Amino acid sequence: MESKLTRITDQTAYRRRRFIAGALGLCTLGGFGALRYGRHWPRPEATADKAPVPAVAEADAVVLHNADNRLTSKHAATHYNNAYEFGWNKADPYRESGAFQMTPWAVSFDGLCAKPGTFDIDELMGMPFSHLEERVYDFRCVEAWSMVIPYNGRPLSDIIRAVEPLASARYVAFTSVLRPEEMPGQASAFSTLDWPYVEALTIKEAMHPLTFATFGVYGDRELPQNGMPFRITVPWKYGFKSPKFIVRITFTEERPMATWNVENPGEYGWFSNVYPDISHPRWSQATERRIWDDGEIERIPSRPYNGYAEQVAQLYPGAQQQYR
Repeated sequence: MESKLTRITDQTAYRRRRFIAGALGLCTLGGFGALRYGRHWPRPEATADKAPVPAVAEADAVVLHNADNRLTSKHAATHYNNAYEFGWNKADPYRESGAFQMTPWAVSFDGLCAKPGTFDIDELMGMPFSHLEERVYDFRCVEAWSMVIPYNGRPLSDIIRAVEPLASARYVAFTSVLRPEEMPGQASAFSTLDWPYVEALTIKEAMHPLTFATFGVYGDRELPQNGMPFRITVPWKYGFKSPKFIVRITFTEERPMATWNVENPGEYGWFSNVYPDISHPRWSQATERRIWDDGEIERIPSRPYNGYAEQVAQLYPGAQQQYR
């Protein structure tokens, strides 16, 4: 029998996939009992106090762009990572994450939302992990390497709607966990980052159908080196804009800080969409090294918005440069 974890969404298809056939039921869980899965989510009407819910297409685009219909191997995708919480070498997240405690895990919602609170990771998933949606996305690092990875989760917009951001909320900030006793990169005297790590999106970016609340990769939720147990995947941006190890989500009116933009704004823009014609100050972004497996790498052209321009370019009208 063909495994669902090895089938790839055809690049012309617009559909959802699940790990287990027929897994359409939901769990009603605690304080997040209002969470509903999928496009049948009841969209609340906008009021003076609540943000209007952006209209989205009924089709949920999951687009695979490589012509070979192939995934990066799980071994490569879980042994070659950037997670500076564990160290600065690509192998450090795999080697140094053994002491990291993934349970229990809770995420707090605060700021400009009508229903703030703290919720367990299972409440955020809204159903058993094995029933979550799988999406195959191209991943593009600002360092000009890329992979094709199957992510397991649900649209972030489902979760955001449940806490009802106010009309004044224009941005969403994501704060990662601070545990230097378990994450040696945070405790390192050589780290110049101001921990904990913070990333941010506009509310329109966060609510976009492609922005994915991610609880696992390759059908595996036990992978801290990949940012689990909870990360956000934003496939049209450079990888550092997809925050990992999230423990807090905050809705704000003013644009929040973002760790790498604060660390070096000349090299890491706040928006950091994939623009092949806008070079990093130290290297070209016109091409990327596609990693398929250990020792199997090919050089391919980069695409605007990492290949998702048709779905997201309308979020960024005007000159590209202003959105770097």
